Amino acid sequence: MWRVAILAAGLCAATAAADETYTPAERRHWAFQPRAHPAVPSFSSPADRQWVRNPVDAFVLAQLRKTGLQPAPAASRRTLIRRVYFDLTGLPPSPEEVERFVADHSTDAWPRLVDRLLDSPQYGERWAQHWLDVVRFAESDGFEYDTHRAEAWRYRDYVIRSIREDKPYDQFLREQLAGDEIDPAREEMLVAAGFHRLGPLRKNAGNQDAAYNRNEILVEMTNVIGSGLLGITLGCARCHDHKFDPIRQKDYYRTQAFFATTQHKDIPRYTPEQQAEWKKKTADIQAQMKVLLAKPISDALEMEIAQKQAQLPPPLAALETVEDNPAEYMPVHVLARGDSGNPGEAVGMRPIGVLLPDGAPEWGDRIAAPRLALAKWIADPQNPLTARVMVNRIWEHHFGAGLVATPNDFGRMGSRPSHPELLDWLSNQFVEGGWRMKPLHRLILLSSTYRQGYLGAAPPQASEKDPDDRLLWRFPRRRLSSEEMRDAMLAVSGRLNAQQGGPSVIVPIEPALVKLIYNPAQWAVSSDPRQFDRRSIYLFQKRNLLLPFMEVFDSPDRLLSCPRREESTHAPQALELLNGDFSNAMAKALAERVAREAGANHDRQIGRIFQLALGRDAVPAERRAALRYLKDGPLSEFALAIFLVNDFLYVE
Repeated sequence: MWRVAILAAGLCAATAAADETYTPAERRHWAFQPRAHPAVPSFSSPADRQWVRNPVDAFVLAQLRKTGLQPAPAASRRTLIRRVYFDLTGLPPSPEEVERFVADHSTDAWPRLVDRLLDSPQYGERWAQHWLDVVRFAESDGFEYDTHRAEAWRYRDYVIRSIREDKPYDQFLREQLAGDEIDPAREEMLVAAGFHRLGPLRKNAGNQDAAYNRNEILVEMTNVIGSGLLGITLGCARCHDHKFDPIRQKDYYRTQAFFATTQHKDIPRYTPEQQAEWKKKTADIQAQMKVLLAKPISDALEMEIAQKQAQLPPPLAALETVEDNPAEYMPVHVLARGDSGNPGEAVGMRPIGVLLPDGAPEWGDRIAAPRLALAKWIADPQNPLTARVMVNRIWEHHFGAGLVATPNDFGRMGSRPSHPELLDWLSNQFVEGGWRMKPLHRLILLSSTYRQGYLGAAPPQASEKDPDDRLLWRFPRRRLSSEEMRDAMLAVSGRLNAQQGGPSVIVPIEPALVKLIYNPAQWAVSSDPRQFDRRSIYLFQKRNLLLPFMEVFDSPDRLLSCPRREESTHAPQALELLNGDFSNAMAKALAERVAREAGANHDRQIGRIFQLALGRDAVPAERRAALRYLKDGPLSEFALAIFLVNDFLYVE
């Protein structure tokens, strides 16, 4: 067994034996079992054999046949190209690309399109956003001060680059968990290890409780390991044994122990001259704060200290990473009710016990490269959770829901897989294929399952037996995410700035919102207006200030790992599209583009605007209504109306 092998291989020195045991029922939970190696279903019917293009289809069709359901007919080529463009790049296809694909009836037209998009730089930008959601990437601390992190964009670019290059997922994890331990001289590894600095960080004025502050940092490091990488609610065991899953409180703190010597490290990205200038600007305020900090603490004094801190200029740029510093070692204790002021038994490092034999010893409390040891355990090919969790995330972003509908919770309170054999088969393919994502994308995208149509109205039998479409008897429709919507508006209007990478862009916002920021001076708008039109992934992500357009369309708050974007529908969304500064600016730009490309003829303008925004021509009824409107109405308002059409806002 791999669990025994890791321990026996001497990765770490064993210390005290653990005292937990697990019942057979606890160990039987599907997610903790080794991956199965299911046989691919076969079919006798010629029609079934024709529909099954690859094993993905075989597993899906087998489930449909068990319930007496039929897969939907294939989607149109116009629908398919728009679908796959948004899935892989987060951008709409150009009218010319749509027409070329529609006219290309060669047997390899679809595979060639898929391969081209997987090789595009935009693929890295789109799929990096999914990972950034999971690891709650932001560029400020959150809490009261919400201090900016000027160099956090380097981690974002590392993720984009890694995904674009199809870096093996196990390597991707090892670099983020232990890049500084792997090669501390290489900046790429230090940036990757900035993964441990992504969580929110409370900075208190006045007297500091060192144990409390340290514990809060460790909590942030530990919780994301469970939810983001292993798909378990490990954080629920911080204060007591998990109420539903076989995760003991000691498991939580033994995982935390891997970070006992991990300390924040800031590597300067400023010149001595800049440092001297910063010290000169802050000397007087720092002196005043020193006097205040010497006084007995009170609520009024804390307020005064906070006001002084708000007057400080932004901190100098520094690469945020971590390092192992044995001199700063603080033993990890099991904390009663998670309270750092109530420590109990000291514990050493060890992964969660349900995946180990009963009585498995701790790995120790002082080992070399502790996070690399944890990374090797997480990324071990035989770990039953890691590959399943990532495969499920990939499936989710192609079909709107994962094979496990709760991507961050594979435990007892999470959803059971809709297609357990398919999940394990795909996970095996993922691992055996070198943990690379692009071949997995290709396998899914070339399937008949992915190429199904949406159907619109559901057949009565399907509505009764599978109303949520968990068995995939049709392709699910989804609304564009906030980033896709904004980027699509920029693309069709001709305003999209395709520049890649580099420092994040701070865009202008309403003065009333700037006043709500603790330190308004931090919101220093980028000097080059052309930067405002870059893709949404390059916009500055401030925890305490979501951009109104992004917030109204369900952009996450980035305080916690976001396993799946919500899709709410409410009146402020329509109001933002109708009255928002951004949507109106894009509508004006789209109208100007259409006027340039189609001239003054209303019929040609209508055709061009439909092709650009929706990837299709206007149907006769739409064309008649548009012509009536354009007799007196401005083209910019017609363009704005197009942004509110379901065919623009949704992908089928």
